[in-house]
Amino acid sequence: MIVVDTSVWIDYFNGVASPHTDLLDQLLPRERLIIGDIILTEVLQGFRRDTDFRQAQTLLDTLEFCPMLGQEIALLSAKNYRKLRRAGVTVRKTIDVMIGSFCVQNRHSLLHTDRDFDPIEKHLGLSVLRP
Repeated sequence: MIVVDTSVWIDYFNGVASPHTDLLDQLLPRERLIIGDIILTEVLQGFRRDTDFRQAQTLLDTLEFCPMLGQEIALLSAKNYRKLRRAGVTVRKTIDVMIGSFCVQNRHSLLHTDRDFDPIEKHLGLSVLRP
């Protein structure tokens, strides 16, 4: 299963052509993609116009929805945050540790353009889908 991070969705909805958005375009009709509660919130909160919000929600509603942050992932995220800190990594966004921990725990690949996931890949074994 593939989780698409907010960083790719934002570019996608803004019409940014990139290897990542091109790959997302290819994956949408033929792969099972997961949209998690955290990512859904991050993506949809950024729309200024109601029509854009509704169009994005309609597309995202076609994806498999999965809650990302229950007690188990919350605790794992805290442990992973501490592990990264001990490895000398300064985590800029706790939410990325949550998304990364969810993916690692559930063996999902992540499509992203956010450098904050690089140490999660290096130190925690995050599987990253690359274009």
